[in-house]
Amino acid sequence: MTSNSAPLDSVLEQRLVELETRLAFQEHALAELSEALADARAEGSRTAELLRHMLSDLRKVRTELYADPVDEPPPPHY
Repeated sequence: MTSNSAPLDSVLEQRLVELETRLAFQEHALAELSEALADARAEGSRTAELLRHMLSDLRKVRTELYADPVDEPPPPHY
């Protein structure tokens, strides 16, 4: 009985090692994707904050240049 179970044990061990290898690879890939997503979210937040500052600065410039709305030139399509 040991002679029949030895090849089976070897095959099962080989399959187990392959599954563990695949699992380790997937865990590594998942960690990399998670880090990339966190970086993208942080960059998106920085971009949104920069856009808010630029819009605020633009409003200040418009207010200084055209204190009276009548002085503001018409849009280009007029």
